[in-house]
Amino acid sequence: MIHLHCTQKLFSKLPVDTNGRLPNTRARPLAANDTGDSPLSGWHANLLSLQRRNCLLFVHDTTRLPVLLTCLTKSDFAELDYLFQDGLMNLLLKGGANQAQLDTAARALTPLQCDTTCSRSVQGTLNYMKQQLDHLLWYDNLAVTDLSSYHASFWLADRPCGVKGSKDFIWPLKAMLALLDELVTRGSSGLAPPMR
Repeated sequence: MIHLHCTQKLFSKLPVDTNGRLPNTRARPLAANDTGDSPLSGWHANLLSLQRRNCLLFVHDTTRLPVLLTCLTKSDFAELDYLFQDGLMNLLLKGGANQAQLDTAARALTPLQCDTTCSRSVQGTLNYMKQQLDHLLWYDNLAVTDLSSYHASFWLADRPCGVKGSKDFIWPLKAMLALLDELVTRGSSGLAPPMR
């Protein structure tokens, strides 16, 4: 499972079951050998209102990689597994991930398990990235409906990010690619076959 720590505002909109799982309609289903946490587990998400449109911003706890979904409708919340997987894979593709990294990420994608446990450090990153998005929309005089989610995710991922308790900055995209390289090096034992 990929644990997704949601804000209360987001969690109240999600059609989750008693285990915190979403209806799995178009996403890669949970296979029998998908036991325990995925190597890519540990994300936070917040529901944003950008120009009165529902948008979601995901941030990976360790690498601070952002995935942005814009202009969501009520039915999109039931498809969050699929939309998250699509957004992450397209961000990695746009970010220059090689085939081994993409295959490893695809094998590690499992359905989301949502809860409301949050880290203040990651929430600080979410708030900072939201401010950057607000500035991008204002400065370039863009409508959020014209904003490409993949491009905006890449723009956020290719910027340094501070982390509480660390003197160094993290470059989210580089950190995620390094994590995927580590998973490739360790081997993909226990991961499901890549999606085709």
